[in-house]
Amino acid sequence: MKTPYELLGVAADAADAEIKQAYLQKVKDNPPDRDQEQFQLIHNAYTSIKDSKSRMSYALFNVPIADFEELLDQALATAQALQIKPEHFNKLLHAGIDDATLVNALPHYSEKS
Repeated sequence: MKTPYELLGVAADAADAEIKQAYLQKVKDNPPDRDQEQFQLIHNAYTSIKDSKSRMSYALFNVPIADFEELLDQALATAQALQIKPEHFNKLLHAGIDDATLVNALPHYSEKS
C-alpha cells in the first residue's frame, strides 16, 4: 500500500505548495469522471498531508501497514547466507553500540550493501 507521499509523488519534507501542485497535476491526469476510485485515493492522500497540521496528524496516527508477502519474498530471495568468520564474530561480541568496530567487523557484508 502506497503512502500519501508516494501517491502524490512528493518527498516527505515537501512544502505545502509543492504538495498542492502535485495534487492538482494528479487530478488533471486522473479526473473523477475517468476513474473515481483512483481520484478518491489521490484526494484522500492530499487531504491527509496538505498542510503541516495534517502531516503531523498523519505521522502520529497512521501506522505503516507491512506488506508481509513482499517481506517474505525479500527474505527468501537472499542468494547466500551470511557467513561470519570467527575473528569477526569475536569482534562483534566485544563491540560497543557506538563503537566503529561494529561497522567494520563484517567488511565483506558492508561491501554488498
